[in-house]
Amino acid sequence: MQQHLFNTMRSLKMIDGCKGTQVYALNPTASGGGGAAGGGVGEKFLQHLQDHLRVNSIRSKSHRRYQSFSQTNNVNPSVLAEVLAIYGLPQSDLIEPQIDPSLKFVDFVGILADVHTKLENCPEFERSGVYMEQCAIFRGLPDPKLFRRCLRSARQHAVDVHSKVVLSAWLRFERREDELFGVSAMDCSGWSMECPKTSLVSGYNPESAHDICSCQNGLEKDGAMESDLQGQECSTSISYNDDDEEDDYDMWFCIGDDEVKCNRYKIASLSRPFKSMLYGSFMESKKERIYFAQNGISAKAMRAAEVFSRIKSVDSFDPNVVFELLVLANRFCCDEMKSACDAYLAALVDDMDSAALLVEHGLEETAYLLVAACLQVFLRELPSSMHNPNVTRLFCSSEARERLASVGHASFLLYSFLSQIAMEEDIKSNTTVMLLERMGECATENWQKQLAFHQLGCVMLERKEFKDAQKWFEAAVEAGHVYSLVGVARAINKRGHKYKAYKMINSLISDYNPSGWMYQERSLYSSGKEKMMDLNTATEMDPTLSYPYKYRAVSMMEDDKIGASISEINKIIGFKVSPDCLELRAWFLISLEDYEGALTDVRALLTLDPQYMMFHGKLHGDQLVEILRHHVQQCNQADCWMQLYDRWSSVDDIGSLAVVHHMLANDPGKSLLRFRQSLLLLRLNCHKAAMRSLRMARNHAASEHERLIYEGWILYDTGYREEAIAKAEESISIQRSFEAFFLKAYVLSETTTDHESSFYVIQLLEDALRCPSDGLRKGQALSNLASIYVDVEKLDHAVDCYMNALNIKHTRAHQGLARVYHLKNLRKAAYDEMTKLIDKARYNASAYEKRSEYCDREMAKSDLSMATRLDPLRTYPYRYRAAVLMDDHKEAEAITELTKAIAFKPDLQLLHLRAAFHDSMGDYSATLRDCEAALCLDPKHTDTIELHQKAQKRADEQPK
Repeated sequence: MQQHLFNTMRSLKMIDGCKGTQVYALNPTASGGGGAAGGGVGEKFLQHLQDHLRVNSIRSKSHRRYQSFSQTNNVNPSVLAEVLAIYGLPQSDLIEPQIDPSLKFVDFVGILADVHTKLENCPEFERSGVYMEQCAIFRGLPDPKLFRRCLRSARQHAVDVHSKVVLSAWLRFERREDELFGVSAMDCSGWSMECPKTSLVSGYNPESAHDICSCQNGLEKDGAMESDLQGQECSTSISYNDDDEEDDYDMWFCIGDDEVKCNRYKIASLSRPFKSMLYGSFMESKKERIYFAQNGISAKAMRAAEVFSRIKSVDSFDPNVVFELLVLANRFCCDEMKSACDAYLAALVDDMDSAALLVEHGLEETAYLLVAACLQVFLRELPSSMHNPNVTRLFCSSEARERLASVGHASFLLYSFLSQIAMEEDIKSNTTVMLLERMGECATENWQKQLAFHQLGCVMLERKEFKDAQKWFEAAVEAGHVYSLVGVARAINKRGHKYKAYKMINSLISDYNPSGWMYQERSLYSSGKEKMMDLNTATEMDPTLSYPYKYRAVSMMEDDKIGASISEINKIIGFKVSPDCLELRAWFLISLEDYEGALTDVRALLTLDPQYMMFHGKLHGDQLVEILRHHVQQCNQADCWMQLYDRWSSVDDIGSLAVVHHMLANDPGKSLLRFRQSLLLLRLNCHKAAMRSLRMARNHAASEHERLIYEGWILYDTGYREEAIAKAEESISIQRSFEAFFLKAYVLSETTTDHESSFYVIQLLEDALRCPSDGLRKGQALSNLASIYVDVEKLDHAVDCYMNALNIKHTRAHQGLARVYHLKNLRKAAYDEMTKLIDKARYNASAYEKRSEYCDREMAKSDLSMATRLDPLRTYPYRYRAAVLMDDHKEAEAITELTKAIAFKPDLQLLHLRAAFHDSMGDYSATLRDCEAALCLDPKHTDTIELHQKAQKRADEQPK
């Protein structure tokens, strides 16, 4: 059957392949005898499957048991494998890597160093813009914390209201608070940087950005003021009864039948036009009664203007009167009165309805604060607000941008934020294109043009508008973004000029220091051995690129080497989990009729991307789960808990994810399971999916104290450590629980290092262990407690904790126990302990790395080589090998070892060590460059700061 399956697959001539991030190849119009027949059967079968799923979906709502899939549809497993393989398996020559829409550089270290230098030397008021440049650079890196840190710094140093409004909304969006139940878009959560009121205050005050927001106090004051004003008449009826005040009036404005008494001098002081009219050469300067009916201003508004001329405030006026005052202020250039009206009206904007009502008036009257307040509401309601046609009209067209610009609210910053959200929502939409075009129009600096034009090229390529894609990629290259040549080549190839594309990438490799992605791109335009050589070189230079593994795996599959193909895709899944690679492995496993393994991968895939579509977008992943689960043994919730313990203890994170996904299908509102899911995703470096799981855990929390815990973890994972501790303390004040104590202890252990704090963390963990919890979490707490005991040199206590953790299958405790044995000079016992972990762990790169510390140099080299092979992203092996080479006086080789890793992982420790090596060799310019790049990643890294200062001093002392 297997040979027949592959013959059937090869008979197909698939017109669409694996493109972007999903893996699929489908032939709805296959030509050729066998292919046509197979395609027709496949289409009918897929429709039959979907009909079956719809029927069973209805049955499930009635709590009826599903019938066996094979019995219901009379389809045996071998036929299922064949049809799924026909729909799912891609062809190797149709697989294509996605172009990174973020900025990517041929000399990333140099770029980091330049931006750090720019930041150090720029004026204080311009720091916000440089931080945004850092944001653009960090956007493409896998660690989102770097981007968020720079975003907070940009907001902290923002000067104008527009920037504060956009950055505050962007910070909030990064936490996706729009997905949290019961959270208003205008909530500030107590943080000054995200307070909508603070954002509307102009001025440079970076210190106040860390303040706790006094928003609540402000609301109380506003409420008191409102209470005082209740029952009073509109202030336009205010009169001055004192005789002195009555004598003060010396002129009247006549509007219809009404006469408004005024003081000439005070009205004249409102603006130069009024002064010219009342004291200049105009006839009005001689009159006591001035006819004002032709100006469209009502008598009520004129009375308000007279009152403003005396008290300089509009706070107690009716909003409609203030609208008229704003028009009057604009018409007669009354700047002070316009500012007061602008601020008053801006304070009225607090939801979408009021923003939609007032924004047009603000634009018409160029009311800066009013438009800012409306803009703030629209931005804080993203992404949902972009589905409102009135909002998209406000931003998308060139005319709309010009209107915003006329009132000071069109900027690259604004359109960068909007474009990011639009690309995430639908990269091919017209809205995305228009927002990116506006972003390009607002771009002034080279990096801004590079980003806007490159992203426009990516969008046009996705839309298959290849001529326009080529144009925008070329514009990005002209602005200095070399990586956009990749897009130019892709577009040229799509237009039928493959050899021209090959020559372009070949020149790129010749002209610049080659990188892995360059060889990957060149492989797209070659074949045979040359293609494989380029792919192997790409993997050697950058093992994090997934395309070479996928291509090799599919090629092996086409050669009937299914075991080798699974081994190949396993290489990258072992250290970089992504939906497309999991999908590919699932297809391979289906072909082997390993339905349990395939189901595990599809469940894990759906945890990463719940909306993932299989079969070229024809079948939702949940439906494939339903198909596959009828071919594996059914488990109840108790069985799942047992499986979860087993997989957790064997450090099988993907398997654990699959079990949790299964459990959530039976109990979708279980917040505890969502929380477990988030922990697993964080261990797999899937930050975006982890945060989504945390938000869902928070939304489904059964109690207030539980909700606070999940909010605390969200804050911690987005960089708000003090706020996370506050949430934990609030939760403890409601109910003492394991998770609340654990959260507080975990955050404190990372923020403090002194002994006194360590003993406090010990107390918190002991309090946690006294509270009810399951073994999975208690094992983690025991392991953490033991590590703190080690820090305070209580080794026997640590051993007890680690042993207790091992007794409840917390396998990772072997690593901590090995550390204790090593500190007790029991090196052989430490080595043996790590060997136990290697034997038990499914993914054990870290175990090999750690074991290398407890053996001689040659064995250490072997273990570290294995660690690098299993997970090339781990930096310790490179640092160790480089240090050994330096000890052997092989300086050039040591630098090369570090450079090899820095090329695909610009890590702080790697950069610092290379800087130190350059310093020891007397190459102070290279030392400074690496230090500056490292400080761009972490400006507070004290060792690097010290090294930079020493290198700078030595460089200054050298003769010119």
